[in-house]
Amino acid sequence: MTTAARSAAKPDLVQDPVAQALFRTTVPTTIGAVAVILYYLANTFFVSLLGTNELAALGFTFPATILITYFGVGLGIGTSALVARALGCNNQDDAQRLTFASMALGLVIGVLLIPPAFWSINYLFPLLGAEPERLGLIRDFMDIWYLGMPLQLMQFSGTAVIRANGNATLHGKLMTISAIINAVLDPLLIFGFGPIPAMGIGGAALATVIAWAYTIVVICYTLAREHYLRLHLPPLRELIATWWELLRLSLPASLANMITPISTGVLTAALAVYGSHAVAAYGVASRIESFIMIVVLGMSMSVPPFISQNYGAGRHERVCEGLRLSLRFILAWQFALYVVVAITAPWIALLFTSDPEVRDIIVTILRILPASYSFQGMVVLSASSFNALHAPRNGLITSLTRFFVFYVPLALLGNHFYGITGLFVGAALGNLLAGLVIQRWIHRYTQGLLHAACA
Repeated sequence: MTTAARSAAKPDLVQDPVAQALFRTTVPTTIGAVAVILYYLANTFFVSLLGTNELAALGFTFPATILITYFGVGLGIGTSALVARALGCNNQDDAQRLTFASMALGLVIGVLLIPPAFWSINYLFPLLGAEPERLGLIRDFMDIWYLGMPLQLMQFSGTAVIRANGNATLHGKLMTISAIINAVLDPLLIFGFGPIPAMGIGGAALATVIAWAYTIVVICYTLAREHYLRLHLPPLRELIATWWELLRLSLPASLANMITPISTGVLTAALAVYGSHAVAAYGVASRIESFIMIVVLGMSMSVPPFISQNYGAGRHERVCEGLRLSLRFILAWQFALYVVVAITAPWIALLFTSDPEVRDIIVTILRILPASYSFQGMVVLSASSFNALHAPRNGLITSLTRFFVFYVPLALLGNHFYGITGLFVGAALGNLLAGLVIQRWIHRYTQGLLHAACA
C-alpha cells in the first residue's frame, strides 16, 4: 500500500471535520476496549473450570498485575500526548525519537522489574491473605506473567503511537486479534490437547504472554514500515532526557489510575458491615460498570490524540470544539444508556446470580449509580484531555477531586444517614458534582488556550 493510500485509510486529525475525525477514531478504539475486557473474562472463565482454588488464586494475582498494567496505561498516555503533539507540529524526527524511547523504556523497566517481582511472590501474596496451598498456584501463574512484563509495557507504548497518528482502526484490530488468540490458546494450554501438556493456571498466563508477543511483532513491523520506529540507539544522555520527558507525563497519569482501586476498597469496607450479600452485589455491579462505561473508555483513548495533534498544530479552536462535542455526546449517550439499564436491571442481575438478596441489591445499585455515569464520564474524559494538553498534574488533580472531595465522602455520608441505599445515592451525587466542577474547569482552561493564541 502506498503512503498516500495509507493516509487515506485513516483520518487526518488536524484537517478533517471534527465530528468525523472523532467518530472514525472512537468506534474502532471502543471495539478494541471491548476486546480487552473480553480477554480478561476469557481467562477468568477457563480458570474457573479448573476449580475454586485456581479461581481464588487468580483473584489474588489481580493487585500485582493491575499495578503493572496501570503503569503501562500511564506510559501509553504520556507517549500518545508527546507523539501526537510532535505530529501536529509536523516534526517526524521528534515522533521517531519519542517512539523508540518509549518502547525502550517499557522494555528496560519490564526487564528490571522481573527479579524483584519473582522475589516478592513468597512475601507479597501471603500479606494479601493467600493461604499456603494457594501460593503454589499463584506462583504457577505469576512466574510466567512476570516474564511477559516487558512485552506488556512495550505493547502499551506501541499502541499509543498507533493511536497518536490517528490509526485507531489498526489499534482496534490488534486488540481484537490479540483477544482471540488469548481465548483460543486458553483451553489448549490450560487443559492440554494432543502433544500440548496441561499447564493448569499457568497456561492462562502463557496464553496472555503469547498474545502480547504477537501484538509486539505486528506493532514493530507497522511502526517501522510507517517510519515511526528506527532501530537506532541514540546517545545515552539524549535517551535519558527523553525518558524523563515521558515519565513527567506518564507517572501522574499512572497515579490517577491507581486511585480507583483505593476508592473501591473504601466503599467495599463500608459495605462489609451489611454482610457478604452486599459485597458480592457491589462486585457484580462494578463488573457491569465496565460495560456501561465502555464508550467512555474508548473515547478516553481516542480523543487525546486528536487534542494533542491539534494542540501541537496550534489549532486551539479545534481542541475546544472537539472537547465540547465529546462531552456533550458522553452526556447524552450515558443518560440514554441509563434508561435502558434501569428498566432491564432485574434481568441483568439474574444473569449474574440466583440469590434473591444479592439480586435485589444489584438492582438497587443499577437504578441509582448509573444515573451519574454521564458526569463520571465527563470527569474521565476531562482527565485524559488534561494529559493530552501536557497538563498531567491537572489530570491527577481531576481524579483526586472526584474520588476524595466528592465521591467517597458523599457516599460515606449517605451510608451514615440512610444505609446502603444512601451510600449509592451519595456516590451518584458525588459523580454529579465532580462532573459539573471539572467540566467547568477544563472549559475555562481550553478557552484560556484559545484566547492566548488569539492575543
